[in-house]
Amino acid sequence: MADEIPRKPRTFQAGRRKGSTAAGEPAESWELGPIIAGLKESREVAHNIRHGRVARRLPSRAALAEIINGLSAALFPTHYGQPHLHDDSIDAFVRTTLGSALSELVEQIRLSLPLGPSDAAPASQATDRVAHDIAHELALQLPAIRAMLAADLQAAYEGDPSAASMPEILLGYPGMVAIICYRLARALHLLGAPLIARLVTLVAHSRTGIDIHPGAEIGPSFFIDHGTGVVIGETAIIGKGVRLCQGVTLGANRSLPGGRGLAIKGIARHPILEDDVFIHAGATLLGRITIGRGSTIGGNVWLTTSVPPGTNVSQPLLGGLAARGPRGDAEAAGRERNTARQ
Repeated sequence: MADEIPRKPRTFQAGRRKGSTAAGEPAESWELGPIIAGLKESREVAHNIRHGRVARRLPSRAALAEIINGLSAALFPTHYGQPHLHDDSIDAFVRTTLGSALSELVEQIRLSLPLGPSDAAPASQATDRVAHDIAHELALQLPAIRAMLAADLQAAYEGDPSAASMPEILLGYPGMVAIICYRLARALHLLGAPLIARLVTLVAHSRTGIDIHPGAEIGPSFFIDHGTGVVIGETAIIGKGVRLCQGVTLGANRSLPGGRGLAIKGIARHPILEDDVFIHAGATLLGRITIGRGSTIGGNVWLTTSVPPGTNVSQPLLGGLAARGPRGDAEAAGRERNTARQ
């Protein structure tokens, strides 16, 4: 109700037990010795999950979130940087912001390199140089990355009738935020920093609910409409001018051979979407199937088989899945008129 008095939020006081009157108590009063010993036994012996079985400093998700903020501001200074910038001050802002972000990125890449496969990790004395080279190469690619993002932005503007301007899309569309993170992460993935790339897409996931693996290959003019719940797997291939709506999954089919239901690594297991494919909300596409150019997959469709170019796949009014052939086919067109559109 409008006149309801807001309640004061409850706060947690560290070290306080039920029935205690003290705001905090010394650690000894909790008898933590056996607990600490048990956690140490799990951490160092029984369930040691450390890379190389030794403790080491790891990359920081919080630091990478700030790095993405800086790189995004360098790409779109007045949108993600400082709104009062003008033509005479933008270059100076980009120089300062980009320099700081790249310096921080070098450190995060350096921390990640020893965590790769033992046969791929550089020698410890070479990690500083390799990290710097990766960050420098990313910087060199930024103009090309911005060009790709401009095409994605144009696709969103042309594909969404409610979009009134480019700034609205950059500032207000979660799909655009996720695509910016993906384009940066994809470059890092290809340059040899896969863990950093994965953490960059995690930043997008936490901010938008969109999960795009940096291993996925996505062409230009890509548009994610609304976006929440979209999942794009590691080996997915997406062509030019593809549009996905919220809740779409491009996933792997777990029925692949391998025994005992274990995931098989290193094989192509996600869908291929050719150019100009449109996937409506809630559709699930699984396995290494191909969706032919110009096809449309309707809402909430579950698909595990390939379809040829120009196909419409939708749920019929009654019964099972309805797949209709190329839209130029007269018989298919007649059936389409009798089927509710998504």
